[in-house]
Amino acid sequence: MAILGFYFDSTRCIGCRACQIACKDKNRIMEPGITFRTVSSFEAGAYPNPGIFHMATTCNHCESPACTANCPTGAMRKTADGTVQHDDELCIGCQTCVQSCPYGVPKLFEGDMKVRKCDACIAFRQAGKNPVCVDACPMRALDFGDTDELKSKYGSAVVSELPCMPDGGTGQNVLVKPKDCTLEDAFRSVII
Repeated sequence: MAILGFYFDSTRCIGCRACQIACKDKNRIMEPGITFRTVSSFEAGAYPNPGIFHMATTCNHCESPACTANCPTGAMRKTADGTVQHDDELCIGCQTCVQSCPYGVPKLFEGDMKVRKCDACIAFRQAGKNPVCVDACPMRALDFGDTDELKSKYGSAVVSELPCMPDGGTGQNVLVKPKDCTLEDAFRSVII
């Protein structure tokens, strides 16, 4: 069975946030401060070898998602394709999934007291299209698909853990081609 996930090339990302904006637009997210895909910028290293890098993160569609394990209604569930989906009809807004996710992915929409998150554009995928963030990236730093196929396509240099990404012990299905400075243990968040 194929396990689906995202690929991110940190050597290509320029931090333009086109993926973040496209996701926010497609999902009609009107509440300030809420995004399903978030681009964060970091600096690492020091003179004479400083570096800057960007990370575009979203739901990791984990192997053992804490959000699904702790959802009391089954609104958050893992599907056969390996993605983690949310059912608005079953959601009671208790925020257990929000508190359980080590990556801060599920978001409470206070307008209707429902939690929502990235669904990897399931309707687009069912129509044979890519998630909107993938197609919005002008640098082609994002991809989505079967994680084994992504590993074959992008080579053995991909990783699933970086110092700037918390390790929640959930087996996240995200593959990252790291820029050298993304491997630095000493990094600082910056606003660009």
